[in-house]
Amino acid sequence: MIVLPEDLQIPDREDVRGQAIPFDRTRWLRLLPDPTWWPTELDECPTTGRWPQVDRGTVLNVARRADTAPGRRHLLVASLVWGTGTKAQSVNRRGRIFQNSSSEVIDARLRVTLSVLRAQGPVRAYFAFNNDQHIPHLGAAFFTKVLYFAGHETPTTPLRPVILDSVVSRALQAVQGIDANWPKNGWSTDEYGQYLAGIHDYAHEAGVLPDQVEAALFSHGKQLP
Repeated sequence: MIVLPEDLQIPDREDVRGQAIPFDRTRWLRLLPDPTWWPTELDECPTTGRWPQVDRGTVLNVARRADTAPGRRHLLVASLVWGTGTKAQSVNRRGRIFQNSSSEVIDARLRVTLSVLRAQGPVRAYFAFNNDQHIPHLGAAFFTKVLYFAGHETPTTPLRPVILDSVVSRALQAVQGIDANWPKNGWSTDEYGQYLAGIHDYAHEAGVLPDQVEAALFSHGKQLP
């Protein structure tokens, strides 16, 4: 059972959509199979200081095209860019996704998994991405971002997909106590299902959307040692 902090500071919906991450366009373009993988929406992002910044709302807009192969490519790239930041090591690590699988394999596995998401929901889609439709070097912290952006605003099942990463897990571990068995990463399908259920129950009681609860957990986890 997932236990969430009772005193979570839930952000406003617009604050969640506006959560922005800086990115280095040039570094990313060197890693993609070809320039057509780059979503043009990212070229319209505002620049703050040295870097442009992409927010959740922009990636959610990109996800509206995920019913086509080019749209799914753009969704994957935008999700990775939003979740990575500007550090060269982090960007290069994400680039291994494209170095170790052909475009055809990535296309096929995205198509199948997002079809599962629409037909059977996020838990079965999590299982697909984690098993027979796994894309090497695309771990759960990032494929749950793909699922979130693909299905959060237009859910076809009662559960909306929500991001699960190590920062969120840190918040869950802290509230459950030092003896909690909840892992920092490598979550099973059952654990992701428990997490989704806990998030949705909390969101229902608070009268907010599930991604607002996830964003609150992420913020809480960032503040922990």
